[in-house]
Amino acid sequence: MFPALETELKQETLPDPYEDFMYHHLQYYGYFKAKRDSLPDSATHQRAWKNNPQLVLTGSFGERDLIPDPLQKKKLLYSSMLTSHLKSRQLLHNEFGEANPRLREPRDLFGFFSGSAPLQAPRWPIECEVIKENIRHIEGVPPQPEYFYQPTGNEKIPEIVGEEKGTVVYQLDSVPTEGSCFSSSRVGGKRGVIKELAVTLQGPDDDTLLFESRFESGNLQKAVRVNTYEYELTLRTDLYTNKHTQWFYFRVQNTRKDATYRFTIVNLLKPKSLYTLGMKPLMYSQLDANTHNLGWRREGKEIKYYKNHMGDGLQPFYCLTWTVQFPHDQDTCFFAHFYPYTYTDLQCYLLAVANNPVQSQFCKLRTLCRSLAGNTVYLLTITNPSQTPQEAAAKKAVVLSARVHPGESNGSWVMKGFLDFILSNSPDAELLRDIFVFKVIPMLNPDGVIVGNYRCSLAGRDLNRHYKTILKESFPCIWYTRNMIQRLLEEREVLLYCDFHGHSRKNNIFLYGCNNNDRKYWLHERVFPLMLSKNAPDKFSFPSCNFKIQKSKEGTGRVVMWRMGILNSYTMESTFGGSTLGSKRHTHFTTEDLKSLGYHVCDTLLDFCDPDQTKFTQCLAELKELLQQEIHKKFSELGQDMDLEGSWNDISLSDIESSTSGSDSSLSDGLPVHLLSIAHELNQKKMYKKKKKKPLQTRKQRNEQYQKNNLIQEFKSTEYSPERAEIASTLQKQPTFLKNSGNTSSSTIKDEKPRMNELNGRHKGTSLDPPKMTTKMTTSILTKNKERMQRKKPRFTVSCSPKRSTNTSQEPAPDMKPNWSRNTFPATHRGGANVVSYPSLHIYTYP
Repeated sequence: MFPALETELKQETLPDPYEDFMYHHLQYYGYFKAKRDSLPDSATHQRAWKNNPQLVLTGSFGERDLIPDPLQKKKLLYSSMLTSHLKSRQLLHNEFGEANPRLREPRDLFGFFSGSAPLQAPRWPIECEVIKENIRHIEGVPPQPEYFYQPTGNEKIPEIVGEEKGTVVYQLDSVPTEGSCFSSSRVGGKRGVIKELAVTLQGPDDDTLLFESRFESGNLQKAVRVNTYEYELTLRTDLYTNKHTQWFYFRVQNTRKDATYRFTIVNLLKPKSLYTLGMKPLMYSQLDANTHNLGWRREGKEIKYYKNHMGDGLQPFYCLTWTVQFPHDQDTCFFAHFYPYTYTDLQCYLLAVANNPVQSQFCKLRTLCRSLAGNTVYLLTITNPSQTPQEAAAKKAVVLSARVHPGESNGSWVMKGFLDFILSNSPDAELLRDIFVFKVIPMLNPDGVIVGNYRCSLAGRDLNRHYKTILKESFPCIWYTRNMIQRLLEEREVLLYCDFHGHSRKNNIFLYGCNNNDRKYWLHERVFPLMLSKNAPDKFSFPSCNFKIQKSKEGTGRVVMWRMGILNSYTMESTFGGSTLGSKRHTHFTTEDLKSLGYHVCDTLLDFCDPDQTKFTQCLAELKELLQQEIHKKFSELGQDMDLEGSWNDISLSDIESSTSGSDSSLSDGLPVHLLSIAHELNQKKMYKKKKKKPLQTRKQRNEQYQKNNLIQEFKSTEYSPERAEIASTLQKQPTFLKNSGNTSSSTIKDEKPRMNELNGRHKGTSLDPPKMTTKMTTSILTKNKERMQRKKPRFTVSCSPKRSTNTSQEPAPDMKPNWSRNTFPATHRGGANVVSYPSLHIYTYP
């Protein structure tokens, strides 16, 4: 069935030198006694596979043609011999599940993504059953705005009866849970014949729904029929855990048009959800997609989110119930928590980029690393070629990533919008590629996306709590990401880091950042979010942003990157629901809304780096005013009337700001048991090396340390002066942030010492000031800006508008123009001042 492979194997070949060496080497040490002629030539096998890469693609999507019996027997014999004698964990499994007679190659860390090669089929844990069908959906925007569901107060709360009183119509048997751990993977998942889990219909009048979720990102565990048109659904937990059930994605068939169906998911774990605020589930009709080009749409009535009182008492469960009428008889429909975006969707997109002769010139695709299951984590480097190495070295970097939480597919849609714009021929996109190097990781957790997890990787842990990990083999995706950014910081300044996420409890889009208490750069980290809120006023909510660092968030990407020296380090949270702002008020977000936000990120970058710093300084003034209002509001709540005109800006921002307790955060469970000993050994080695290499302090260093200690003691002593004691007595009943307001300078030195040490250790060219450009690059960018401005109307007079290009095919057309309230920007353009040209990345330098 693979003629090319058979022909290759039948050809006479000379003995392979490596094979000959290994044969004598292993025989000498007694690892096996087999005769040489009884083993197939692995070099021949490899040549056959490499010369016929389409065989990988053929086996990738379910067309599992088997190799003829003689070859099969030889490979099985070789596999059993290796298993019994070599005891190696480095053996590869081929695309059909058999042991491939060769050792695993070193990870191709800087490997290029080839547009001519076939797509790499997703690799699944060997416990997972996967159907042969390739599930794909069309992209489509609903013709009308989809408004939130308005509760009537009469929504039914169905009684949960379970399989004792109902009939199980779908159930996965072999699902790895907590207590087990990931061992190996293969394309197609579990070996053997795929079971038919759906019930057998008794005839054309049998109206039982047929369920399925054994495809990419699907996660339905069980379906119980409790009435003619009523079903109870149980979601599969994240693999190798017993929790994280919020995302859902499954298929139903054998529908009836005129019936009202009720679906109830019985094992959700979050006590709060956007379903209580009017969010509707998503439905996709295959017939509507084929005949009317209609994609996903919001459907559902009688929506209710409530506590399940039938749980085991150890862990409370919550239910989501809704009713729906299908549009057609005998249709194939899908339900999902949000618009799915799979690993295969990403690969198809990247393949199109790699095959595009224009985009491939300034977008280089490489393999950052391989995931636990062996899936590729892709890294994109996007920048225009520079004329000189000096220009390349002067460029600042922007790092963007998405899908560290696999169930938050909204992050992928924002990322897709960003990539669509930055890879376009828009003048603004060209300008951004001229002045920045973009490092983009579009899918950080491909394993979790493939198997349908909500938060975890196949290590059974939330990767966004382990960015400080030293376990490269257990958390490769984030270890290599952090390592790449560390090396990038040694080469150039990273102006912005942003990780795209989704939020299941709050509407709109907002950012989480980090507070910088250094008064020289006070409030600077809030400028970019404020500008973004002005450029997307109907989607982005600045009041929902938060900059407080909780102890439980110390291992997140934004905090770790901030401590590495990136001032503008953010987590972008995009709601699963919709907007409560402007023209989109009370409507669900579509994929186009999220993609347009990717454009607004680019637009805000240009505002943020405008050579004319009027916008930047105006935003700082507005932020100070907002902070004053917040402080006075807290005083009024306490019944106090205090004039803070002279000292209000000495109050710690962390004390004023509330926590992010409303976020979708999950507490870190620590390391899995099987990794604790490994982590302990690595930590011991690390500590031993540090202790061994600790240099002796010089006299100058000891004097500096002595002066710092004296200074800190001096500030501490001022806390107990009579004046301080008098102020403390008046503020006895006030919150901590007010009591500490007079001691800010001391706390700043104490708290910010590690932070400032890190900042001081950055690359010499690094600066925390608003982006500034040299005269040479100013001239080049100014020329481009003037050319662009001549092709259109003036962009703004007093207010700022993100519209820079009339090319509507490349830039979304937001419904509302940004309203820079209280801003009095002069009628200047982005090219109105001299700017320096930031050079491109070194041609032979990585990353």
